[in-house]
Parts: sequence; structure tokens; C-alpha cells
Amino acid sequence: QVQLVEFGGGLVQAGGSLRLSCAASGRTFSRYAMGWFRQAPGKEREFVATISRSGAATYYADSVKGRFTISRDNAKNTVYLQMNSLKPEDTAVYYCAAADSDSASYSPRYLAEFGFWGQGTQVTVSS
Repeated sequence: QVQLVEFGGGLVQAGGSLRLSCAASGRTFSRYAMGWFRQAPGKEREFVATISRSGAATYYADSVKGRFTISRDNAKNTVYLQMNSLKPEDTAVYYCAAADSDSASYSPRYLAEFGFWGQGTQVTVSS
């Protein structure tokens, strides 16, 4: 089991930046691939970014590619999402998720691949 808590959400103007953090506790953090998802009102939860156990492999949704960066610090049991050039359409609740894996390069992208979720943090981008 791993427990996840997100931090860093808030209100920002379009064009601004935010950095989300997700702190993990429980089992060894480095055995989990990590991801970020988001859910806007009335919409399904969607994939944002993923990072492998080692941090060597990352993958992004097309909508955030070039603007968002996922990273992790296994010594601090934390995964980050740096969000730049924010747009009003980025407004959503952002969720951190963990996927247990034996592969160091595994980079999951689908909801069903993640077994553990945080409670979410609200990001609101004003125009």
C-alpha cells in the first residue's frame, strides 16, 4: 500500500505557473511508476503525465506537452508537476496516482493501470 497526498494547487492567471507536489508514504516509493491525471467539471478524468520508477522515462498528453514537466525525487518520496503557460482549459482537479511495477522503464498512461490515488488538488486558471 502507498498513500498519496497532493499539494500546490490554487488560483493563477492565464500564462502563469504552478508546481504541484505529491508526497507518498507507505511502501517503497521507488517501486512505483507515478502519474498525474486531471478532471474538469462534467468531464472524465484524463491522463496528463507519467514518469517511470527511475525517472528516466516520461510521457505527456498532447494538450500539455511542452508546457508541463513531470519529475520525481525518490529520496524525498515525492513526484512533481511543473505547469507553465497555464490556460483556462487547464482548470481541473489534479490527481496523483501510483502504479506498482517490476519494470524500471514502465510508463503507464491509463487509469486502470494505477492502483493508488491521492485526494486531488484544485487548479483554477483565470482568463
